[in-house]
Amino acid sequence: MIVKIYTTPICAYCKMAKEYFTSKNVKYEEIGLVGNPAAQQLVMSKTGMVVAPILEINGKFIVGFDRIKINEALGLK
Repeated sequence: MIVKIYTTPICAYCKMAKEYFTSKNVKYEEIGLVGNPAAQQLVMSKTGMVVAPILEINGKFIVGFDRIKINEALGLK
């Protein structure tokens, strides 16, 4: 399973998402959006916005820290 989280340094929801993944033993790759035009362009092309966090789980993009959508994408209950 491939999990990526696109973050900014002062994003409280980014921190919550990372803590949630850790609590569920889900490994993830963190990608900073600040000063990273390639990442910004990618998330803009996939979601239509550049906000944080944006989660990419197995190629599916989720905007924000939405536990229901995250659990569905991860196959968790």
